Amino acid sequence: MTRQEVKLWLHLREFRKLGFHFRRQVPIDNFIVDFACYHPKVVVEIDGSQHAASRHGQRDALRDAHLAASGFSVFRFWNRDIETNLDGVLTAILHELESD
Repeated sequence: MTRQEVKLWLHLREFRKLGFHFRRQVPIDNFIVDFACYHPKVVVEIDGSQHAASRHGQRDALRDAHLAASGFSVFRFWNRDIETNLDGVLTAILHELESD
């Protein structure tokens, strides 16, 4: 896991107290996602700068569409988001979890 993934993981584990159980490095179909919560079906991906390249962006879009077709809401955050706005990231994730 990257430094940013470890940082986010420490906080996602705290969501268990609220009834949301995240797993890390989860295989879903042909993909391995950074974090997944099955109830509700939420995937969280943390992207490095390589994902800004058009080739990665196209693959990410196909991956996200496949996961969405499987019933998952997919959230992508940049490494920088984790470093500079962790509270905002956690708030966005929690909002999605609680709205389902």
